[in-house]
Amino acid sequence: MTHAKVPATVITGFLGAGKTTLVRHLLAHAGGRRLAVIVNEFGALGIDGEVLRACDLPGCAEEDIVELANGCLCCTVAEEFLPTMQALLDRPRPPEHILIETSGLALPKPLLKAFAWPDVRSRVTVDGVIAVVDAPAVAEGRFADDPQAVAAQRAEDAAVEHDNPLAEVFLDQIQAADLIVLNKTDLLGTAAAEALRAEIAEKIPRAIKVLAAREGRLDPSVLLGLAAAAEDDLAARPSHHDAEDGAHEHDDFESFVVPLAEIDAPETLLTRLQAAAALPGVLRIKGFTAVRGKPMRLAVQGVGLRFHQHYDRVWPAGAARSGHVVVIGQTGLDRAAISAAIAG
Repeated sequence: MTHAKVPATVITGFLGAGKTTLVRHLLAHAGGRRLAVIVNEFGALGIDGEVLRACDLPGCAEEDIVELANGCLCCTVAEEFLPTMQALLDRPRPPEHILIETSGLALPKPLLKAFAWPDVRSRVTVDGVIAVVDAPAVAEGRFADDPQAVAAQRAEDAAVEHDNPLAEVFLDQIQAADLIVLNKTDLLGTAAAEALRAEIAEKIPRAIKVLAAREGRLDPSVLLGLAAAAEDDLAARPSHHDAEDGAHEHDDFESFVVPLAEIDAPETLLTRLQAAAALPGVLRIKGFTAVRGKPMRLAVQGVGLRFHQHYDRVWPAGAARSGHVVVIGQTGLDRAAISAAIAG
């Protein structure tokens, strides 16, 4: 008796693009389908998995949220990803669809190659790769570098350094995609959104649908069921970091944790976080803390100087009312200065 392969959707995208928000939306509209989520983070302390566990949704049981922290999945497929997949598939009632949220620094292609491993290939197929794009950030030109133009400039003047690892990661993510979600388009005008759509279309090697979204709110029937079998289509997904072993380095990035004591007001904390985010090299700040007099935990998420806050769940009885934020940035961060700015 044969069994259909379990579809898996890889959700990639740069830091703060809205991947976790999109996953939460899919869980909220699962329609009774058994979903499992693998969340990968680039730090020792996971935040996104906590956000999903706090969602209080029928399709959001704690055992269905698997978090792999302190290591990019694209670098640790053998040690982390494959055993996790096998454990999910060996359950008495395995998931009907698996969502894999990569870290913001992950390259999708090495992860896609892992689906060719015999133990996984016979049981799972990559239904599709969804790249979530922070539309306002990209519209501001943060990842608009033309690799060919940069190569030409370097050939003309080898003394000038033009490398931009962030742009390369961004391009790897959209070039691996089967669907691109332009998130936060409500923060752009119509003309700017259309210009961005055209700009991205020029950078991808094949015809890929580009959809506008606000807070990842797209019909699951559009996001799931793509039947792309991406593991069989690797040649159509070029990467700046292609290598025989799929290896690449994350030496351009680092992360660290700053503890937070209970605060008096969210506004004061956000002001301090924005000051820290303005320091050189800081890409993302996210975490939780307690607000004096409030029974619920305050969650904060920031990319650049844009921060979002909300109360996500009640503090457990007897738990210490303190928290932390994870700071992610380019290598060489002034940790002392950033920690001082956050502490106020």
